[in-house]
Amino acid sequence: MASPLGGFLCPPGYSGPRGLRAIARESSAVAEAARLVRRTAGDRIAGRRTPYATLTPVRSVDPVVLVPGFMAGDSSLLLMSRYLRRLGYRTYRSTMHANVGCTQAASYALERRIEAIAIKRDRKVTVVGHSLGGLLARTIAGRRPDLVEAIVTMGSPILAPGAIHSVLAFDLALVIALRRAGLGTMMGEDCTSGDCARLSWEQARGPVHSSVAFTSIFSRRDGVIDWRGCLDPAARTVEVRTSHLGMAVDPVVFDVVAATLQANRERRAAREVTRARLSAVPAASAG
Repeated sequence: MASPLGGFLCPPGYSGPRGLRAIARESSAVAEAARLVRRTAGDRIAGRRTPYATLTPVRSVDPVVLVPGFMAGDSSLLLMSRYLRRLGYRTYRSTMHANVGCTQAASYALERRIEAIAIKRDRKVTVVGHSLGGLLARTIAGRRPDLVEAIVTMGSPILAPGAIHSVLAFDLALVIALRRAGLGTMMGEDCTSGDCARLSWEQARGPVHSSVAFTSIFSRRDGVIDWRGCLDPAARTVEVRTSHLGMAVDPVVFDVVAATLQANRERRAAREVTRARLSAVPAASAG
């Protein structure tokens, strides 16, 4: 079937995964979820043998917003949220029941959500986005570096969002058909191949301020999108062996996200120490 996405969203050199073999790779999401079940069970057993005083993580005030992928809602990242909370991070939902609306409207709604959290916590926010959620995170990071501390994208084809498998193209066409039939505020043609789509993509590729740390997680086994579209020059890229869908449940990906958050925390702490030392120099000179 012809893709409902505009040709400009799939630049030369990119192409979506094809055939049954590619989409069959997504079945490994079951095994990846099973890895998480085994990991969780192992952690519980280890927890019973650990003194209670050492079980409680150091509570972080760092806010982390999790943004789901296309056709998914906040519940798709619930397990990741629980994992990060066990490590002491303060996680927040995007408030998306299903990420199927106009990307322009979604990005501004998410921006307002992030702004409210930043004001409430009096600090910048880290945004972790899966697939389309990562494109939204990338957009807001470029538009509002005053709100965003860092972003982590998982399987987000920022360089070629139109390079997708025909199965996903069919799902997208269905969403457009429902919009045409007057059902809800879903994506329409303008959001996928018109000016709205072009503007969304341009914003998602905008410059990222040097103060915003950017990590892009990708997998060559991705059966939904062209993994090369995740190799954003502005990002630190990390490769995993995970399916596209499995990135939301694979403990290997969870560990990469957690390690990235910790590195960003240490980066900010070092920056604050340097700033404090610099501010102390004039005071010492004046004395």
